[in-house]
This record gives sequence, C-alpha cells and structure tokens, in this order.
Amino acid sequence: MPKNLVAHLQTVDAERRSATKGQRPIVIWLTGLSGAGKSSIANVLELALCNAGRHTYLLDGDNIRLGLCNDLGFSDADRVENIRRISEVAKLFMDAGLIVITAFISPFLRDRALAREVIGEGNFVEVFIDTPLSECERRDPKGLYKKAREGLIKNFTGIDSAYEAPLNPQVRINTLEDDLETAAQRIVDFIGKQSQK
Repeated sequence: MPKNLVAHLQTVDAERRSATKGQRPIVIWLTGLSGAGKSSIANVLELALCNAGRHTYLLDGDNIRLGLCNDLGFSDADRVENIRRISEVAKLFMDAGLIVITAFISPFLRDRALAREVIGEGNFVEVFIDTPLSECERRDPKGLYKKAREGLIKNFTGIDSAYEAPLNPQVRINTLEDDLETAAQRIVDFIGKQSQK
C-alpha cells in the first residue's frame, strides 16, 4: 500500500446510494471454463434484473481485457492481477448501489476467495457455470480450444492451465440441463431469497 494516502470520507455513502435505488447491492460472480456459457447467462440475467426494475452493471471478461486489463496476458500472475482488479472495480460498482454481474473464468480458488474477501462475504454470490470441458470444446464459440490443442495458444484454461472448480458455490448451473432463461431465473430466485434474510 502506498504511503501518505488517506481515504477521503464521502458525505453520500453506500447505504444512501442503495436506498436511492431501492435495492440491496451485491456481486454475482459467474465462473467456469471458456465456452461454458458465462457471458450468455450473464446477459440474460442482467436483462431479467433490468426488466424487474433493478439497477445493474455487467463486467465481462473479454470486455474488461479490451480496456482496463489490456496490459495483462494469460500467465498465472497476470490472471491473478486481472481478478484482483475486477474485484476492486466490482466493489466500487457495488458501493454505487448496483447489482454487479461478473463473467470471468477466474480459474483459481485463491483468487475467487480474494474476490469474496474484497467484496465482502455477505455481498458475494458465487455461481459455478458447470459445463464439462468436452462440451466447452464442442461448442468452442471463439475457436480457442482448437488453437490451444494445436499449440497456438499457451496457458489456456482447461488445456495447459488449471481450472479449480468451486468447492461450495452458492448456485451451480448445469448448462447441459438448464437453458439460458432457466439458468438466469435460478440465479434471480437465489438472490431474491438472500435479500429476504
């Protein structure tokens, strides 16, 4: 942490921003292999929440890497830094009173644990988009698995870089059984129950 920095106290706080929007801000963290369906589910989820009058923001892996994280590659160290930055951004958006949806491979248990710590235990909903590697390779929407198998992409999650599946996700989506709308509704139902506690 840099020296000589002091947090500036703001008059309008997170509680007031949340009250203004009439919602409880949270971070819904979608994790899974490339091609699992994270971005597709996140899009349907955000639309469902917006249609219900919720205030949202979607942080998607590729979009973030085109801007905020365009200086990062795909080494383990760069993946860690990518998730650290996303965690901090998601926390800021949550502080603004938004329901934040993130769609990132986020392959390592320790990094998702760090995200949960940064965001806060009660504000972090881990959603595992549980799609088998064989199905992700069959879909291969961006042609990345084919390139990885041919050795054209190094450090590709699921091929030559590890993916550590969540041990106890709050929501598990099986995309071989649930279509996009069903998957999104399961998440909506879960966060609805959480907000009543």
